[in-house]
Amino acid sequence: MLYDQNPDPKQDENSSSGDSFSFLKETIKPKPVSREKIFMQLLRMAIYGVIIGMFACCSFFALKPWAEETFREDPQKVTIPEDAEDGAAAEADEQAAQEDAKAPVLDVASYQAMMESLSATAEKAGKGVVSVHAGSADGSDDWMGTGSSDPGVTGIIAADNGQELLILADNSVCKDADTWEIVLADGSRCAAALKVQDQNRKLAVFSIVRSIVPEETWGKIQVADLGNSNIIGKGDPVIALGNLFGYDNGLGYGVVSSTALSTTFSDGDCRVISTDIPLEADGSGILLNQDGAVIGIVRQGIGPETEEGGISVTANALAISDMKSTMELLLNGEKVPYAGIYGVTVTAAAAQEQGLPEGLYITAVDADSPAMAAGIQNGDVIREVDGKPISGFAAYEKAMLECQPGKEIGITGQRRGAAGYVDIQFTLTVGSWE
Repeated sequence: MLYDQNPDPKQDENSSSGDSFSFLKETIKPKPVSREKIFMQLLRMAIYGVIIGMFACCSFFALKPWAEETFREDPQKVTIPEDAEDGAAAEADEQAAQEDAKAPVLDVASYQAMMESLSATAEKAGKGVVSVHAGSADGSDDWMGTGSSDPGVTGIIAADNGQELLILADNSVCKDADTWEIVLADGSRCAAALKVQDQNRKLAVFSIVRSIVPEETWGKIQVADLGNSNIIGKGDPVIALGNLFGYDNGLGYGVVSSTALSTTFSDGDCRVISTDIPLEADGSGILLNQDGAVIGIVRQGIGPETEEGGISVTANALAISDMKSTMELLLNGEKVPYAGIYGVTVTAAAAQEQGLPEGLYITAVDADSPAMAAGIQNGDVIREVDGKPISGFAAYEKAMLECQPGKEIGITGQRRGAAGYVDIQFTLTVGSWE
């Protein structure tokens, strides 16, 4: 074969351009979609959605307590207005209304209608009354099988701060207990926590988280209406609710037998509303006026003494108006100021007759109390507390309740010396008795 050693490029180009080539073209056809494939794809997506949803729910419930604790709003502040001391205006209006009204004709039907009216009032007011039990209210803590259970103490739904229902009750149920259960008006039971207590006045506030209250219960309970005990007088009709006779949900009717008594504790006192309603030895309850408003907290041992030297077993109650300032502190979770002083008011007449300075005459000081640590003694007369003039026991109690526990305050007084009473200054660190 002969090769051309000098090929002509033009000849190659001409020969290349003369050749023709053909290419294969591939067409991709979509796979046919069947109903079974569509169903399986939708099922797979649904399963993935359920799995993701389950993980989201678990994460939500796991993080919910932390989120509520971190981002929750502050509870609403509870305020309780003080009642006017002088009830003369209210009594005058009531008397005028009675005079204008035509004297009714009283018969058996009238008596029945009156009792039905009182019963309806008690039923409505009972929505705000509860029973507080140490441990379990159904006796499940009775592991020895004796059949006994804690009788509990009667309390009231005193406030709702938007996060908790706040229950006010006697603090006797706090002794040797670390868990509590509260039975609401409809019989539902809710776990409660001790928010704060005052050992001095023997009051305690318990809290129920709103979220654990059954939905159907909300229409059957209410915050108790606090009345004005300053206008209650001898002979007024009253209603008593609670564990009065040794069992819960007791109901009693009666009249006020006296408002002249009072009970004294450190740094204050409280008027007592005495009634003719019977009371068991370990009974407790709430006293209502004829409108269903709370006017007293029934407590043992605050009534008049009997001839045998014991305490009468009738329902006697702490006047609610005298406790409202303390209640407001407790319902907001604040400690109640405590100094440990007992005393009597030295009026202008007594001061002139006995040769004493006007103010608060100290009759006793609690052992190991802030007052004792400050050097206050029996026989001293307090005339000023933290810059506020003291004219008597009521003014002293009000001034102390405005102090902050842990704060140092100045107390001005007088003490008897060889040449008569001399001025004396004290520095007292306000305490609290929980």
